[in-house]
Formats: sequence, structure tokens, C-alpha cells
Amino acid sequence: MRKLEIWSDYTREEVHAIFSPNTRFTPQAGTWGLRGSVRIPDRAGDWVFFVTFGKSQGEHVFDESVTPDGVLSWQSRPEQRLGDDMVREFILHDDRVNNIHLFLRTDRGEYSYLGRLGYLTHDSQREKPVYFQWQILSWPPPSEFLERIGLNLLPTAIDVESDAADVLTSTITVVDPPSREVARVGVTTREFRQHKTPDYAAQDQRNRQLGRQGEVSVLEYERKRLCDGGRGDLAQQVTHVSDIEGDGAGYDIRSFELDGRVRFIEVKTTKGGAATSFFLSANEVAFSERHADSYVLYRLFDYGSSERPPRMFKLSGDIRGAVSLSAAVYRAEMIALE
Repeated sequence: MRKLEIWSDYTREEVHAIFSPNTRFTPQAGTWGLRGSVRIPDRAGDWVFFVTFGKSQGEHVFDESVTPDGVLSWQSRPEQRLGDDMVREFILHDDRVNNIHLFLRTDRGEYSYLGRLGYLTHDSQREKPVYFQWQILSWPPPSEFLERIGLNLLPTAIDVESDAADVLTSTITVVDPPSREVARVGVTTREFRQHKTPDYAAQDQRNRQLGRQGEVSVLEYERKRLCDGGRGDLAQQVTHVSDIEGDGAGYDIRSFELDGRVRFIEVKTTKGGAATSFFLSANEVAFSERHADSYVLYRLFDYGSSERPPRMFKLSGDIRGAVSLSAAVYRAEMIALE
């Protein structure tokens, strides 16, 4: 039996043998031989997607694509509605708990394995079929892979990368935090067509340069705030702790209130919108708890956007009271048995 390997090619029968070896495979028939979305046996919430670009079913031609950021536009079966159980399961998919494996082919033969998918959004106004956007979590692939399978990426607007010096801190707009209500209600058809938004949270986690640029912007913002408040003496003492010590302190910037009390600032920066999730280390969460009276998280969003100046909201105190925290990984230790 073949093993599952990223960027490798498979027939439907080989995929079936990996995920459902104890069932019968019938070419061009049945679930594994014909369907585009196949539930993996005995693993609730796990699926295999077979995607063929340019495929049609009856009079319906599937309009599917991949962007340079690895955003897959995908459609459900033509008869499915927003309220169908399978569609609701896809909308509520959590890639930290369950797996959707993507096998994609163009006009060059077999299916290629592109790894797992993470839900991004769906079109809340159209159904029969329902339109989804998924993040290909293993993206980007090797350039030779795209050439080999003939995958043409959907052109998208070019992001303007901003150096820290190009982001004018005076233009940062402070706004209220977004609503804490989190619901996958989808987006309008217009938004769905215009914006193929990648998983910014994962990109932010990998992009250390973006994080540093945000910290430098907040550093200058804080110095200006203190100077505008008549405390130039304190502005000179604002310290970029993460630059001096690294990431182990539990916060990024040591600043001050106008009365001289210390303010510990953690900076989280994203190119995405205000509702984009972000990652916190156990150390950062614990620090906010121990220093709740002096801790503030600055969330910069729309950072480096060519469409609008960066904006920011602040979360003060123990961060556990301001956001919903979910474990991305567990550390397991053996316990003594009595």
C-alpha cells in the first residue's frame, strides 16, 4: 500500500486504499469511485475532497480556483443548500480537530495531494451549490510541483509590503475591539467574489518581520502619546523589550501611564481585519494574569494595506477575560500511578 505524501500523485483507487482499505472500490461508481467529497469511515468529521478543475455536472460547471496565497475556491454538490447537514459540517470544520484532505487534478492526469484544508469563509447568499473558500494548510508548494501539474494560480491584487519606516504612526487609528460574538455566518456574494482572503493568523505566526514592524510602530506610537501628554521624560524610557531580550519576557514593550505607572504592552500585528485570530504563548497568557493591572495587548490590523491606514484596538488586563482561548497543542507528561 502506498503512503500518503504531500505533492505526490494518486489514482482514486490508491486514495481509497489509504483511507478505506476494508471497503470495496468500484471504478467510476460508488462513493470512492465517483463522488467529489467522501467521508472517511470511522472518523467523524474527516473527509477527502477530489477536485477536478473544469469539471461539470449536468448543466453546472464548477468554478474553482487557487490563489497565490493558497486559497481554494470550492463548491459543494449542485443540489446542496446552506442548511444541509453536510454543508453545516463543512462550515463548522475545525482543522485542529478534524481533517479534510485535498486531492486536486487539472487536465494532466492523476490527482495530486495538496495536504489538508482549513475553513476560511462561505457565500451566505448562494446555494445549490454552496460556495466555500478554504486555506491549503501546507501552502506554498515547490514551484516545480505547480509546473508539473499545470496549476495556474488565480491572479490577485498585489499586497504592498510596508517597511516599519513607511508606516506613519500618526496615521494609526485607535478603534473599539470587535464584537466577541464569533459565528461563521459567511460573507455576501460580492465580498466572496472580490476577496480571496488567506489564513492571516497562520501567516502572521510565521512572519517575524511583520511582528517586528508592528512592534516598532507601537514603540513610536507610545513615545508620541507620552510626549503629547507632557511626559517627554517617560517617552525617553520606553523600551523595546522583545528586541533586547527576545520573546521570553511575556510582553514586547515597556511603557508608562502619564502618572508614571508602568504599562506592559504585548503587540499582535496582522494584515488581516480586526476579527483575525492570533496566537498567544502560555508565557504571554500567564504574564497578563500576573500583571493584570498594568498589561495591555495592542492589536494592529489592516497593517501594510494598500487600501487603508493601519488601525488598532487595545485589550487591557488579564487576556483570558477578553478573548476565547483554545488549545492548539497539548504537552503530555506521565503521572505517577498509586
